[in-house]
Amino acid sequence: MKKAAVIGLGDIAPIHLAAITANPEITLGALCDTDPEKRAMCEEKYPGVPFYTDYQEMVRAERPDCVHVCLPHWLHYPVSAWCAGQGVHVFCEKPVALNEAQGREFVALEAAHPELHIGICLQNRLNESVEMLKGIIDSGEYGAVTATKGIVPWYRPKSYYDVKPWRGRWETAGGGCMINQSVHTLDLLYFLGGDIASLKASVTQLLDYGIEVEDTVAVRLHYAGGAAGLFMATNANYQNESVQIGVQLEKANFAIMDSVLYKVAPDGERTRLCEDAKMPGTKFYYGASHAKLIAKFYRAIEQNTDDYIHVRDALMSIRLIDAVQKAGRTGETVRL
Repeated sequence: MKKAAVIGLGDIAPIHLAAITANPEITLGALCDTDPEKRAMCEEKYPGVPFYTDYQEMVRAERPDCVHVCLPHWLHYPVSAWCAGQGVHVFCEKPVALNEAQGREFVALEAAHPELHIGICLQNRLNESVEMLKGIIDSGEYGAVTATKGIVPWYRPKSYYDVKPWRGRWETAGGGCMINQSVHTLDLLYFLGGDIASLKASVTQLLDYGIEVEDTVAVRLHYAGGAAGLFMATNANYQNESVQIGVQLEKANFAIMDSVLYKVAPDGERTRLCEDAKMPGTKFYYGASHAKLIAKFYRAIEQNTDDYIHVRDALMSIRLIDAVQKAGRTGETVRL
């Protein structure tokens, strides 16, 4: 049984905590947040679990097997690096880094610690719909990928940025709707479609929120294998709606809508193939595969295998985001 500690008790932490406490192979050993007022909540929900306001003090005192880094973006790499330096396994929330340069530092850190497991939380790869679609693509039954589509029509009110101003700043968030809301969809577009050779993009703000980062993007992708792709994301929709993913193969079309994988006939008729498990509550759009990925990660630690999402696997997501930002600034095609 492995001992886990969670650093950062913000919006995403309850999902990690639910997965940890529901897994009989993991013990919740410590909690950490810089806000001391969260101590009372932790004592009520997790009686007997030590609470800290300093993660370094926590790691030194509790010696967890693994830390879950659930912090704002700019802290992902430095906190993960310090914990790895203490010989602790790391499970880090997305994004992998603020930008490609920092992402490459993280990859180098992973390579420098082969004795440790450092996982990145890109849990949508384990959605049932994605796993089945990936299997269909890899089987070659319907030929090669010829086109992809990823659309993220979400909404964030101004208060989302006012309550946590770091979300709207380049130096702390690394970007807007791409790095925060739709990094999972970008990850799936190359996970399913293959290597991306170049792209052209429009990057803008449609909302008058006074933030630095983008709230809307439209991207044309060009894959190394010749396929074309469309990626669109916004925080300017009127509500959070289902992510849409489409993959066209030489002999068939497939689509994921409302967490259901369909085979789509030429006349538009859809055949239902499978449905994702759903997370209850208003944040259904997060997906429900955190627990699957966390369980897989701890099995990899226990069995000393590579069967989890590595830092190196997640690097392309941040490379794509940087490339889209550059294409938006210059108006030119950016090659990867």
